[in-house]
Amino acid sequence: MKLLIAGGGVAGAAAACLLGPEATLVEREPAAHDKICGEFISAEAVPYLRRLGLDLEALGAAPVHAVRLVHGRRVATGRLPFRAYGLSRRVLDETLLRRAEQRGARVLRGCAVRSLQDGVAEVAGFGRCEAEAVFLATGKHELRGAKRVPARPPDDLVGQKMYFRLDAAQAAALAGHVELVLFGGGYAGLQAVENRSANLCLLLQRDRFVASGQSWPGVQALLEAESAHLATRLRGASPLLDRPLTIFRVPYGYVHRPTLADPANVFRLGDQAGVIPSFCGDGVAIALHTAFAAVNARHEDAPAYHRRLRRDLGPQIARAGAIASLARAAPSVLVNLARLCPAALGLAARLTRIPPDAISPGQRSNWGEYAPG
Repeated sequence: MKLLIAGGGVAGAAAACLLGPEATLVEREPAAHDKICGEFISAEAVPYLRRLGLDLEALGAAPVHAVRLVHGRRVATGRLPFRAYGLSRRVLDETLLRRAEQRGARVLRGCAVRSLQDGVAEVAGFGRCEAEAVFLATGKHELRGAKRVPARPPDDLVGQKMYFRLDAAQAAALAGHVELVLFGGGYAGLQAVENRSANLCLLLQRDRFVASGQSWPGVQALLEAESAHLATRLRGASPLLDRPLTIFRVPYGYVHRPTLADPANVFRLGDQAGVIPSFCGDGVAIALHTAFAAVNARHEDAPAYHRRLRRDLGPQIARAGAIASLARAAPSVLVNLARLCPAALGLAARLTRIPPDAISPGQRSNWGEYAPG
């Protein structure tokens, strides 16, 4: 294998699209599937996806132009400083994987990279596989021999996600918006995706999750008791999954810090490079940005790539973490500020995007009407 990609999510599949016949992508799942993700495609992501030949409108992506911040009965609304979309990871990942195959990449589905030691991967069914470069894109899943080392222990948070078919009137009220619902110890995001579905994704302190009975009916009841706005949105809604997707203790705020022990041929992508709080909705854009950056840097030592990435993404992820912490600790303060100054919502959105000077000039020229401003 000349170039090995571990993981077939957004970051790994995008890298495979760019590398074409040089790349072998190993994805442990046999087909694209739902993942815990807010599925918000922000300004920086759109030109990257265009470069890969994707047409978001043709895929049914729901446009997003505004944000509503909700706490109790208080609601603050502001326009986003860019055009965004909602599209499920199942559709986005599968489209990117197929595009990678069309461009000549070898895609091995239902096959796992078991470990990564000194830049050499152990792949189920293939044994030890030495490659000129390994792109580590396993998302939130750790790989033996290459585990992330957060600067501090992850917060004691439980993440859950459910899809709904909303009542027609509520779907119309939600259209064009992402709604961020704040409550003590957590927050939830609601937005439309393709096929008239809505994604409800949330983070909740573990003690509140336990108090809710650790069941989806209990969690939904907790959310509706905390937010009359969300209770109205979900009135008459039909759940589209048998059970919610659940994850625990994601290392939000993590940014990979290169060390002398890092292999020179292993490039971290997406959540393996940095994990931005989901509250800010820039995870897909970061995944794409790291894929393009790593492919461009593949002929140099990986530590140099990681140092640039840390410089570019570190401040963005830190600002996002501060805003997310405020949202959990003092939600009323955040909503009152947004109500008094609606422009603050747009400013917060700009501050939590990939900085323009981190994007290559050729890529920036494609931003057009999507660019923050």
